[in-house]
Formats: sequence, structure tokens, C-alpha cells
Amino acid sequence: MVFMEIKAKSRYLWISPQKVRQVIQLIKGKDVKRAENILQLANKKAAYLIHKTMAQAAANAQMINPAWSLEELIIKKVTADGGPMQKRMRPRARGRADTILKRTSHITVVLEKK
Repeated sequence: MVFMEIKAKSRYLWISPQKVRQVIQLIKGKDVKRAENILQLANKKAAYLIHKTMAQAAANAQMINPAWSLEELIIKKVTADGGPMQKRMRPRARGRADTILKRTSHITVVLEKK
């Protein structure tokens, strides 16, 4: 039996990977329909971004085989990797400066058929 992996990636998202990973824990291993419901109820920016990426992976799966339903697709793997960081300076006392890191994320969603 051949297992197909369907992937979708969102890159250079303006949110830190740590915040995305908190939401990822809610949907790992669930089917796409159930994960959609969980993400719609989650009150986080990351939930919206993960939902968009997961919807794109589901659309990719529908292009491969239109007969597949969302209940048949399960989330095999979801990762949030760090992207490039913008560095900004914040003035501090006595002429010093602190560095502020504006973090970005790359979200990858991998689906497979049950």
C-alpha cells in the first residue's frame, strides 16, 4: 500500500515560532475536519495562519484525488521553524542600546490519507 504525503508551506510569517508551536500542539494527529473546528475556536493569531496553511494542503489533496474527503485526511506532521529575523535597536540608559529581534516563522503542514 502506497501512502501519499500532501504538503503545504507558509513562509516568512510575522509571528514567532514559539507562539505557533503552542497552537500546533492542539491539532497534531487529528483529522482535517476536526482540526478545522479546533482552530476556529482558538483565539490566537497563529490559529488563523495554521488554518490557512492546512486548508491549502487540503486543497492540494483534492487536486490529487477529488474523491478524498476531509475526514479521510489526517495531519501527519505540523512544524513551525524560525525564519529570518529583523534586528532593531532600542535606546537604553547611558547611551547604550538593546537589540530587539522581530521573528518570522515558516509553517509546514503534512497530510496523509487514513
